[in-house]
Amino acid sequence: MVTPNTIVVTGGAGFIGSNFLNLMVPRHPEILFVNFDALTYAGNLASLESIKDLPNYRFEHGDIRDREAIKRVWETHKPDCVVHFAAESHVDRSISGPTDFIETNVVGTLNLLEAFRAGTGGATSTRFHHISTDEVFGALGDEGLFTEETRYDPSSPYSASKASSDHIVRAYHRTYGLPVTITNCSNNYGPRHFPEKLVPLMILNTMEGKPLPVYGSGLNVRDWLYVADHCEAIWTVLTQGVPGETYNVGGNAEKTNLDVVHSICRMVGEETGKSYDDLAGLITYVKDRPGHDFRYAIDATKIRTELGWEPTETFESGLRKTVRWYIENTNWIDQIRSGEYRSWIEKNYSQR
Repeated sequence: MVTPNTIVVTGGAGFIGSNFLNLMVPRHPEILFVNFDALTYAGNLASLESIKDLPNYRFEHGDIRDREAIKRVWETHKPDCVVHFAAESHVDRSISGPTDFIETNVVGTLNLLEAFRAGTGGATSTRFHHISTDEVFGALGDEGLFTEETRYDPSSPYSASKASSDHIVRAYHRTYGLPVTITNCSNNYGPRHFPEKLVPLMILNTMEGKPLPVYGSGLNVRDWLYVADHCEAIWTVLTQGVPGETYNVGGNAEKTNLDVVHSICRMVGEETGKSYDDLAGLITYVKDRPGHDFRYAIDATKIRTELGWEPTETFESGLRKTVRWYIENTNWIDQIRSGEYRSWIEKNYSQR
């Protein structure tokens, strides 16, 4: 059982990182949480308003590609644990500009491992937890599930960069004995999600009467995981997982992209009084992206049987909470819609 004193949380102003900090900082006042974030377009300190003044929370502005910035954080806070969320994570952006993904996801992870190795000496009371994705496994057919033993077969620059970082983390365990753990999760959704991803983009577009762009036929299948359930899984693995082990984290909720969009139309209609038929009429089929994997599905048996974690939200209950959060938090939406965000949406969707 790991009992952290100081945890560096990389990418803590991003989607999953901010949800993790909002859950764990108030729950564990005995632990210092250091949020180390570069505040790129998808990082937003407005997502951390509720905890920013708590005595066990610190924010450090810096980029994991910058070894001097990492050194400064280690010298200042002397962390004994790392929870590594920081990553470039959007597949479309990796196709149009892969370099940032390699530099952040691969080189940045290497930099953190080096700091962890130098700062802890591989002590067994510490832990480096690396958050990864099911996309490293490539595509499934109509049947079957990804397990921890599934062969890696990434399809996009994004998934290739995450696969590379997974291998580096494992190598540091095998070569240097660092106490690392890895989780590969399915598609997350929930509050504080930057609206380049499917669920928040569709929620906001339905609220504003804008087109709902769906790739190809919309029949690609993903397993959906509510972000708070994912955060609980990460904490479970961080504190109870076996060093060197990987754990798959899934939501037991396979849905086609089109099913997800129709569910959003229905729930936004129910919550706002808008007509479902009118909202569904906004669905617009756009050209599919290159290398679009058909189906992902996670087998989470290992984390359930060995560590006792399983999701508490169904897709229906989690999506309802998500829709209500966006409806009730329009100030957050206004703050994150920078000029860079609008330019990105225009560039990536207007011509499809």
